[in-house]
Amino acid sequence: MSEIEAFVAGLPKAELHLHLEGSLEPELMFALARRNGVDIPFGSVDEVRAAYEFANLQDFLDIYYAGADVLREEQDFYDLTLAYLKRAAADAVRHVEVFFDPQTHTDRSIPFATVINGILAALAEGERELGITSGLILCFLRHLSEDAAFATLQTAEPYFDRLAGVGLDSSEVGHPPSKFRRVFAAAGQNGLRRVAHAGEEGPPAYVYEALDLLHIDRLDHGNRSLEDDALVGRLVREEMTLTVCPLSNLKLCVVDDLVNHPLRRMLELGLRATVNSDDPAYFGGYVNENYVKTARALGLGPTDLATLAKNSFTGSFLDDAAKTRHLAAVDAYADGFEI
Repeated sequence: MSEIEAFVAGLPKAELHLHLEGSLEPELMFALARRNGVDIPFGSVDEVRAAYEFANLQDFLDIYYAGADVLREEQDFYDLTLAYLKRAAADAVRHVEVFFDPQTHTDRSIPFATVINGILAALAEGERELGITSGLILCFLRHLSEDAAFATLQTAEPYFDRLAGVGLDSSEVGHPPSKFRRVFAAAGQNGLRRVAHAGEEGPPAYVYEALDLLHIDRLDHGNRSLEDDALVGRLVREEMTLTVCPLSNLKLCVVDDLVNHPLRRMLELGLRATVNSDDPAYFGGYVNENYVKTARALGLGPTDLATLAKNSFTGSFLDDAAKTRHLAAVDAYADGFEI
């Protein structure tokens, strides 16, 4: 194990950009398919992994939605969530704020309660048994209509006190944040935090819309913000957290090589960047692998990595007391680590 690997292995961190459906490993996909009697278009785990070569976001989404079809019962969502939490715990993750896509399931006639109850039960188990605190973020699928998003928000109303917020994901290009202005306003009026994917494949204009029309509390991805100096300055001034996903960016051809990833530049510009795994079952790396591979490619050292970890807690929706405890833990770890 290299020094950087050793440092990252024990570094306390939060993960703020993780799609639960995107943590569905091929082995679990096959197990759930057998349990639920679901036919999937793959003959083996190796076939699934071989299919994980994507030229763009849409290629990924096509297989992502096909894989989600094995999720049918409350136990399936529990198993999926707990499997992710165990992987996160092994990576010294102390807090997670995870996304789920209820429309992916309700459009298959899976009841909303089946989905969320399974996830919430596993998150509670993760805190009891693994010591990982969590928040759950309901994402609207942006390729669907705002009316469909409103229907999902209405269905979720009995669970508002157990949701950390709402988000916006799926196909970005052609579906600007402005499409969801009213439903995000309604979510905010109900006390829910707001986050949105913007500036991954979409232009800086989408980031402006997320800020000005959706009034987001956190920006998911945001890579293309660096194309607009005024936008970068605003993100720095407003201390907006960016949930960056390096291995996802590489797998989806947002960057052609990790050595060209903008993460170092983000830190140099003073942006509050974080490192996350996005859809790790499909992109080949959980959070520590994202830290390590990006550090190697960009020449990031322990100070940079500790900054990224501290940003993950500062940018979380934890209360101030919890943030203070976690930030102190990062500092203590970094100060005590000998390289």
